[in-house]
Amino acid sequence: MRLPCPLCGDRDHREFTYRSVALDRPADEGWSDAWNDYIHLRDNPAGPQDELWWHGAGCGAWLVVTRDTKTHEVLGAKLAGES
Repeated sequence: MRLPCPLCGDRDHREFTYRSVALDRPADEGWSDAWNDYIHLRDNPAGPQDELWWHGAGCGAWLVVTRDTKTHEVLGAKLAGES
């Protein structure tokens, strides 16, 4: 599988580390049901989803990669700060 790094171009997936599904963090400062859900509850969809990847063996950028979980087709990537 190849991932399109916006800074380095297409690279082998072994240069990257998968971290998690890209989710919006709750705005609450303290503990809440929203934080509990964010930390402990995850959907496991079949199809396209946004994921966080770190280009550790390259430029060190954090990316949001859109990948189809059924086919592993990579549909795009952007810098995490652009989300």
